[in-house]
Amino acid sequence: MTVHPEVTAAGSSDSTGRRAAGDIDPMSSEPSTEPAKKARPAHNHRAEIIFRSLATASGATIVAVIALIALFLLIRAVPSVMANDANFFTTSEFNTSNADNLRFGIRDLFMVTVLSSIFALVIAVPIGVGIALFLTHYSPKPLARPFAMLVDLLAAVPSIVFGLWGFLVLAPHLKPVQEFLNDNLGWLFLFSDGNVTISGGGTIFTAGVVLAVMILPIITSVSREVFALTPPAHVEAAHALGATKWEMVRMTVLPYGRSGVIAGSMLGLGRALGETIAVLVVLKTSAQAGGWSLFDGGYTFASRIAASASEFSSPLPTGAYIAAGFVLFALTFVVNALARLAAGGRVNG
Repeated sequence: MTVHPEVTAAGSSDSTGRRAAGDIDPMSSEPSTEPAKKARPAHNHRAEIIFRSLATASGATIVAVIALIALFLLIRAVPSVMANDANFFTTSEFNTSNADNLRFGIRDLFMVTVLSSIFALVIAVPIGVGIALFLTHYSPKPLARPFAMLVDLLAAVPSIVFGLWGFLVLAPHLKPVQEFLNDNLGWLFLFSDGNVTISGGGTIFTAGVVLAVMILPIITSVSREVFALTPPAHVEAAHALGATKWEMVRMTVLPYGRSGVIAGSMLGLGRALGETIAVLVVLKTSAQAGGWSLFDGGYTFASRIAASASEFSSPLPTGAYIAAGFVLFALTFVVNALARLAAGGRVNG
């Protein structure tokens, strides 16, 4: 009797006479058409877990840092607010020279900060969006790149330079404009007589124009990037329907980039709210309370804190300025929340 041993080599018969998948039968003239199975690489679950943990930790770090900053400000501010002999929200006086008789409030600080920042935004947003549209849809390509770089270079100019320029150069040229507005629109509270003289130039109006120039690169840069990402199919469809250049921009580019423009505007507003040196140089101080006029003077939150750094010698006076800083800190959160609501819950294009 002859015994046939099993052949285990690839392509050979086993004890049942079957062959491995994908092998060619030497007795058959036609090769097998069944594709060979490729081995899949095993998933590295450890690397996946590490990457996910690092990403989660990175996101949680930002939240933790913000929460710790808010906690620090609250801990340092509460004792001073409790020792305050004036109303913190409605008093325009800010006197911390005597730690036993603190009298400080944020009324004027809030007014000057909000009024100058919003006025800067009103000036900068239309100009920034117009520049972005020009660079993306109207300017010749050889001109667009160097012109965009020139606008972006404004962001590299130090704040003190903007402040000196605004006080020494811009303010005298804005004096006729302010006098015209005061004479013809003085019945409106925004253009009524302020607590400083217009001839000096150190008004919220001047500071707002300086801030508008400072935030222009941010708004222009973000708007330009969003407008450039408008789907070409949308643009071509508008042209195919016979739309003019302006109609195409109005129907496709502006709606597509709305949330991006809002995001850039809020970034610019955040820069204006926290600007310190330029506003400190431009704005004149006044002992009188402001009346929500663009021709008022005074301090913003940031400029007041910077100007009074020499008083940070004892806990209670220092806490008064920390309390003002906490209000500015909270104000930025409110601004960002409003921006998300205006953008429909998103800040991308």
